[in-house]
Amino acid sequence: MSDSPSPLPSFGAFCLYWLRLGLTSFGGPAGQIAMMQSELVDRRRWIDQTRFLHALNFCMLLPGPEAQQLATYIGWRMYGGRGGLVAGGLFVLPGALVLLALSWIAAAHGDTGLVGALFDGIKPAVVAIIAAAVWRLGRRTLKGPAAVALAGAAFLALAVLHLPFPLVIGVAAVIGGVAARTGRHWFAHPHPAGDDASAADLTAEPAPKTGRLLALLVVGLVLWAVPVGAVLLAFGADPWRGISALFTKAAFITFGGAYAVLPYIAGQAVDSYGWLSPREMIDGLALAETTPGPLILVTQYVGFFAGWNRPGALSPALAGTLGAALTTYVTFLPCFLFIFAGAPYLERLIHNRLAAGALAAIAAAVVGVILNLGVYLGMAVLLPDGQHTAGSLIWAWTIMLCALYALTRRVVAIHWVVTGGAAAGLIQALAASSL
Repeated sequence: MSDSPSPLPSFGAFCLYWLRLGLTSFGGPAGQIAMMQSELVDRRRWIDQTRFLHALNFCMLLPGPEAQQLATYIGWRMYGGRGGLVAGGLFVLPGALVLLALSWIAAAHGDTGLVGALFDGIKPAVVAIIAAAVWRLGRRTLKGPAAVALAGAAFLALAVLHLPFPLVIGVAAVIGGVAARTGRHWFAHPHPAGDDASAADLTAEPAPKTGRLLALLVVGLVLWAVPVGAVLLAFGADPWRGISALFTKAAFITFGGAYAVLPYIAGQAVDSYGWLSPREMIDGLALAETTPGPLILVTQYVGFFAGWNRPGALSPALAGTLGAALTTYVTFLPCFLFIFAGAPYLERLIHNRLAAGALAAIAAAVVGVILNLGVYLGMAVLLPDGQHTAGSLIWAWTIMLCALYALTRRVVAIHWVVTGGAAAGLIQALAASSL
């Protein structure tokens, strides 16, 4: 079989593929990227292996969900701006609609016996998922004493000193960039940038037009300001100003995936704004794990609860839907702009030594950041707080340990682990009711 790309499919077939992927993209970024590799490179040959790997490395350099941004890049590569919008949008939309329905169920019926029992089983499984993520990422990333030290410092900075998440990531990037600039290979880069021969195949990209970045910046500001301003004018400041500010900021600092930025979002949403409780935050992460699409969609759940609990003149359901829509919009708008602005500069970015060093240091720090998330959620789920009986705590620890074993030793898919946790919670509730 030839390695050259196949002719472009019809735009209808192109759209149908991304819709199908959006409906079936369970398993987190690794599984989603593997699905695109299998379908788009190996079977359909819509993009060649070299460009796919270079695009993946480029997306790893960006804040935001790399799988969604990779989909956007491939769509842009094939059909320009409309292709990028369709591919990136359909990658997110099915999961967003499913999570919207689940958010309403959690808000309206989360305290009822059946739904509450399901959540009680899912929460320990989510703690196990985060613990497994720390283990996998740590094994891949912490290759030397400097990386281990940076991960530990990031954990202490967040858990003990309560420093802002953007500051921690920014300091890690500076450390990595300075180390790379001075020739010190302190941090192992987690993603190879590709060999020089394959890089040479892409150097013939046309040079970007002058003023293109400025024009995109202006367009991006308008696309952000008009809908946000309209919501603020129509419905007032609370909670819409906070939603717009928090999730726009989060979109620019989501290095290392959703797990890395979640402690920052949880701290702001729970402690600063009071939109939801810590337990509701864990419920949102559990629901996001069970839906297709990027895990960062958990922000939509937070936005829904912000609107539901601060509806103003709107009904809670309508305010929650508006909060979810506004959150998703400001979270993913920058993701599209990053691709449309940076794709023509792909080669320059992925082979930049400073960028590679900064990303490697951020990847090391993210291990500590995710560990902080695990501790934050684990304390709420697995430790006595006066609201749990001894039996329920033993059951929660049992679910967590079984889920951790399934993830690390049996390599069970995440959505099946979450489903098993839900079933265990239901069994516990049925057993308790029969006593």
